[in-house]
Amino acid sequence: MFAPVAVPLWLLVLIVAFATVAFLSHFLFPSVRWFFRRRMERAVVELNRRLDRPIQPFKLMARNDMIIRVIHDPKVMEAVVAEAAQTGEPETVVLERARRYAREIVPSFSATLYFGVAMRLARWLARLAYRVRVGKFDAEEIRAIDRDATVVFVMNHRSNMDYVLVTHLAASRSALSYAVGEWAHVWPLSALIRAMGAYFIRRRHNSALYRRVLARYVQLAVEAGVTQAVFPEGGLSLDGRVGAPRLGILSYIVGGYRPEGRDVVFIPVALAYDRVLEDRVLIAAAAAGERRFRASVGTILAFLLRNLWKKLRGRFRRFGYAAVGFGTPVSLGAFLAAGGGDATERLAAELMDRICQSLPVLPVPLVAAAIADEAGLPLAEVLARSESMVAALAAAGAEPVLPPGGVRGAVEAGIDMLVLRRILRRAGDRIEVAEGQGPILGFYAAGLRQHADAVAAAAAAAASAGAAPARPPRRRRARAVVRT
Repeated sequence: MFAPVAVPLWLLVLIVAFATVAFLSHFLFPSVRWFFRRRMERAVVELNRRLDRPIQPFKLMARNDMIIRVIHDPKVMEAVVAEAAQTGEPETVVLERARRYAREIVPSFSATLYFGVAMRLARWLARLAYRVRVGKFDAEEIRAIDRDATVVFVMNHRSNMDYVLVTHLAASRSALSYAVGEWAHVWPLSALIRAMGAYFIRRRHNSALYRRVLARYVQLAVEAGVTQAVFPEGGLSLDGRVGAPRLGILSYIVGGYRPEGRDVVFIPVALAYDRVLEDRVLIAAAAAGERRFRASVGTILAFLLRNLWKKLRGRFRRFGYAAVGFGTPVSLGAFLAAGGGDATERLAAELMDRICQSLPVLPVPLVAAAIADEAGLPLAEVLARSESMVAALAAAGAEPVLPPGGVRGAVEAGIDMLVLRRILRRAGDRIEVAEGQGPILGFYAAGLRQHADAVAAAAAAAASAGAAPARPPRRRRARAVVRT
């Protein structure tokens, strides 16, 4: 029984390897996982003391457990049975397809990565690229939101920097769960984004089973109180305006709402930039009439390296201002109680209208709107038109947030930026548009004109209803806001 046994070296290596793997998987790994899990739980408890919206247990659930919960949801199983009956496939095959969809959609949130890496990186990038400002913001309205309600930030989509900017500003309030499109579904970017709590969606997928899996994940997250951040436009704005909403995510939230459950509060968020980094790519896509962006990897790398070289030489200038305006929150329970027509369509229209009314006024869009389609104007005329626009916005109840120096300071800052980019040029006391640069001025002017129209329409509606003109809300700095 204790006699030695001669075995080939390769077999001995295999035996030792399998024994090592068995020991690690059954003894060491569970202990290590337990150790780190306990540390993470303590860190989350400490984080929740500081956050306005605590991280919900659903968000911290192990990814495999969340996938199982989604695919075995009764409504998903109904969709599995229906698709199996329609296609003639065995239910086990369809169930495996639903499992594959769930693996693609469901995130794997890491509080350490989000608050330890992503939040710091977002703050660094936002401050590096822009002077960050907050426009319309009523702290009392935000503070009055029920702490148990699920908050959904609904935003216009101007740039891929939107994710960075909003993550930076919301850092002290909650961990946001973004809906991310197919563009980010590439390794290793997908693993990083999933670890930060984002979930992937295929906007053009027509499978009823896929839509049911996605809907149930969104509804379960909302029911559990997970703070959401969605871009209803479904893509970047090609013309500078706030676009028409797509109803997918909103319809899932409305469809899963239960009056006896947790309320859902939508906060409209309006984003504006003095420079959208992708502006020329977006304008070219609009001119081509297709949502296909032709920015090569080489072009992107050249842009990054050029600005890195400027930073190292101390010659880098930030891309102007980036600003965020917050509209009046909308309670889903109160909105549905009002009734009338298709609830999702009415809600989407109301949210997009509030986003348009909350767009911040920045120097570059202000100058672009003042120059309009003119080939050139005297500086005094540009200033007079800008002052007229700002005065009209303020009279209608908007709250323009301008840099130091007021309208004059904003006009000078906007002209300097556009001259630096060779979009405008100074000719004595005249400001002229460089050849071929009209479309880019129109791109920046479009959002401000839309904002002015929305504010004027809201003021007219209030006047016709006999209400007092809207008074600008009392601005209070949020803890997440850093003015740089």
